[in-house]
Amino acid sequence: MKTKNLVLMALLVGVGCALYLVIPGIMGGMKPDFMLTMMFVGILLFPNTRDVFLLALTTGILSGLFSTFPAGFVPNIIDKFVTAFIFFALIVVLKKVSQKVAVSAVLVGIGTFISGSVFLGSAILVVGAEIPFTALLVSVVLPAIVINIVAFVIIYPIITGLVKRSNFDTAASHA
Repeated sequence: MKTKNLVLMALLVGVGCALYLVIPGIMGGMKPDFMLTMMFVGILLFPNTRDVFLLALTTGILSGLFSTFPAGFVPNIIDKFVTAFIFFALIVVLKKVSQKVAVSAVLVGIGTFISGSVFLGSAILVVGAEIPFTALLVSVVLPAIVINIVAFVIIYPIITGLVKRSNFDTAASHA
């Protein structure tokens, strides 16, 4: 593992964390998760099991620490691990087309839906409360899907352009 790749992953997670902190919460303190978007960018750039594990671990812990959702720490960790490895599996299956922005944007939408569903499901199990799953899914997860796709479509081409001009060894620099 190259140190500069670790630094790039840390920067992605850090930018995602900063964005996550400044975005206000909606309905029950939940917010669009820009750390999730940056995790997806990191997985697209570094599609291997070790890096996916590191990205899932760091984004899960940081999302959990800064979560405004009651008892959101454990659900965030569960959500990031499940989502990261499902997203990674989709990237592996769609290896030839996954570097295209349109295909990646659709995958980000799917990943955001998975993340929101897993988070809400695990929050219901962990907290044991009567949380209206469908209401939160419609009012928080669906807008988060749109926001994450728009953010991804803006951010991903910028990052891949910078990576291609640098000496980073990523999937985007080989595409």
